[in-house]
Formats: sequence, structure tokens, C-alpha cells
Amino acid sequence: MHWNTFPLRLEAARKVTPSILHLEFARADGETFEFTPGQFINIHFEHEGHPVHRSYSVANSPEVADTIQIAASPVQDGLATRLLFGLKPGDEIASSGPYGRFVLRDDPPCRYVLAGTGTGVTPYRAMLPELERRLDNGYSADLLLGVWNPDELLYGGDFLAVAERCDRFHFHACYSRAVSDDPQPFETRGYVQSRFAALDLDPQSDIIYLCGNPNMIDQAMASLKALGFPSARLRREKYLSARS
Repeated sequence: MHWNTFPLRLEAARKVTPSILHLEFARADGETFEFTPGQFINIHFEHEGHPVHRSYSVANSPEVADTIQIAASPVQDGLATRLLFGLKPGDEIASSGPYGRFVLRDDPPCRYVLAGTGTGVTPYRAMLPELERRLDNGYSADLLLGVWNPDELLYGGDFLAVAERCDRFHFHACYSRAVSDDPQPFETRGYVQSRFAALDLDPQSDIIYLCGNPNMIDQAMASLKALGFPSARLRREKYLSARS
């Protein structure tokens, strides 16, 4: 496959959880990067003389101009991990995109249930401005983020800020390994897919987005179809960790 790549220059990078690195790039060619929230880019590099690419969802909305932000989770001995975690401001890498159809569509007013694990929550961060506009027009949303523990609550502050501003937006943190000493109302122990039972889901009016761990998505799809959800109301994007 032929890729039309363009150069990205690293502007800033910081750890946003003990494990996850948030990177902010600008196009080094000065061109505008146009995308729809929920889409992803490919990062291109070579390994032992062979072209390699890895995919990352854009973590910012288009309203944050002139930046392409991603979140990278480390993979042991991963090639992209070595590349991205070793970048310094000013370094350039090759990219292509945007790609993907995991976006908000022209749906009639409904409740969106947005479920993600780990960095699978990054598309929803990019969607926040558009979601807020829809919340003012008859929509509602529940966002579920599954992580190991409270320290790994990726972009949790962004989601909580929207929940504080909008009473039609609800944020649920699901911890698979450890909960807070003094859990807040939005915090629960367990997996994302186990939280669905508490949401009183309606297969006729809710639209479900699933992003992240393939096991979570497969289990969620099975349980949601058993509840009567048609395929048209289930939208998914699996994050397959590259092991090399």
C-alpha cells in the first residue's frame, strides 16, 4: 500500500499517567491537518530496512488548532515505544492520515454510551466539543473509562470537567485492579463491560461506542447483542497492541 506521508515535529511530550505518554506534534511542512474527531493517524518508520507503521487516535479536537496530539502506552520491546518515548522536542517523524470511521455521525437525538479502555479513550477526548454541542440539543452521554487504578485515569480531568458543566454527561471510571481509598461517586471497581448493567440500556434509543482492548470489545458486543442491540447501533474500534 502506498502512503502519502507528511512530517510531524514534536512540540512537547509529558507523562499524563505513570505509564502513558502524551505527545503534541505540529506539521513540519506547515500544512493544515484536517480530520474528524475519532479518526487516527499512522506513524511510519523503518526497522531492519523494512517499512513499519503504528496507528494512534488523535487525542485533541480540530478546534485545538495546529496540533496533533496522541497518547502512547508502552509495549515491552515495542518498536514504536522505543521511537516515541525517545523523541525530543524538535525531532521529526513521518505520519499519514487521517483514517477511520469511528466518528460521531448525524444521529437523531439519542444517548451515546462511549466505552473505552486505556488509550482507547483518546477518540472520546477529541469528540468532547462536538458532544457538548449535542448535549444542548437533546442528546445525552455516558462515558466509561476502564483502567487499572486511579493513577492511570487517562484524561480523567477533561471528562470530569464536562460532567461538571453538563448534567446530561456522565463519567464513569472503572478500575480493574485497585480503587481509591475514598471512592468518588463516579468511581467503581470492575471492568467497563460489567458497568453496562447499571445504565439501564435501551437498544432502541442508545448508541454504543467501544474502543480499546479487544477482549473488552468482544465481551461487550456479545452482551449488548444479547440485550437486543442491532449492529447499526454498535460502533467499535479495536486497539491491537503491536508486540514488535
